Amino acid sequence: MSKAGALDLASGLGGKIDKTEVLSAVEKYEKYHVCYGGEEEARKSNYTDMVNKYYDLVTSFYEYGWGESFHFAPRWKGESLRESIKRHEHFLALQLGLKPGQKVLDVGCGIGGPLREIARFSLASITGLNNNEYQITRGKELNRTIGVDKTCNFVKADFMKLPFPENSFDAVYAIEATCHAPDAYGCYKEIYRVLKPGQCFAAYEWCMTDAFDPNNQEHQKIKAEIEIGDGLPDIRLTGKCLEALKQAGFEVIWENDLAVDSPQPWYLPLDTSRISFSSFRLTAVGRFFTKNMVKALEFVGLAPPGSQRVQDFLEKAAEGLVEGGKREIFTPMYFFLARKPLSESQ
Repeated sequence: MSKAGALDLASGLGGKIDKTEVLSAVEKYEKYHVCYGGEEEARKSNYTDMVNKYYDLVTSFYEYGWGESFHFAPRWKGESLRESIKRHEHFLALQLGLKPGQKVLDVGCGIGGPLREIARFSLASITGLNNNEYQITRGKELNRTIGVDKTCNFVKADFMKLPFPENSFDAVYAIEATCHAPDAYGCYKEIYRVLKPGQCFAAYEWCMTDAFDPNNQEHQKIKAEIEIGDGLPDIRLTGKCLEALKQAGFEVIWENDLAVDSPQPWYLPLDTSRISFSSFRLTAVGRFFTKNMVKALEFVGLAPPGSQRVQDFLEKAAEGLVEGGKREIFTPMYFFLARKPLSESQ
């Protein structure tokens, strides 16, 4: 690892949280989750605080290990992780039929990796919506670096209360983001409201599959590990997402779990049994190296106290994701393309 990479990770740890308060934020975040006695209702009613704390704590880890796009992708043999991620973003843009100059909304945009890639691919003007100040600051900086800041922007807001008039956008998409919503119907209804009639909403959702057994303790443990490690109030079943879409008024054009047909397992980047030179930081050796580096940075005062605790719950998440993928009880890429009817009566 380069010295610059280590220092970037250390300087970003905690996001907008004061460095002296990172450990306290970690403890508050952990208390929301079932592993620490937290209740689902508390996670849902306090989702804004919980998700904000989560992304302040983890964003620098994500960017360090994953790059600018924080999501999974189906992957072909011989394809690198970065290539698969770009292709996954292009696929979504093509499904929406994005065209130059269209006004598009990215719901839960992170630091804007997909936004920048899709903007360059389609020449659409994209607004990234995010409720985390640190990620928006980072996203604006990266937009300026590659020159899309004239056509793309960020808005700080809650996706349960979109600050846009009705019928504002030509297309809306969400990539592994609306899983943070405490209520899928409420979120989808807001998206429906701001989308122009006849236009489409596409998303990749994190879901439990029909193979998930709520009475199986091992299944529940895996679900809980993913929830704490990824800032989620509750992971919905694929059928619940579909039901919420229809209830919100959308016509579902097509939906499918893209993980089922992925030539390579989607969880491959997190599987500690594999060896990779192109994404070394995600391998067992790379993660061990990062863990010890964070420990050292915290010890010498370059990383704030609590940084190692963040690394620990991200490790738990990785274990839960891999197990959930292997047992086929969880998917990060339940895809749907849905259309807002031209008139309410259709």
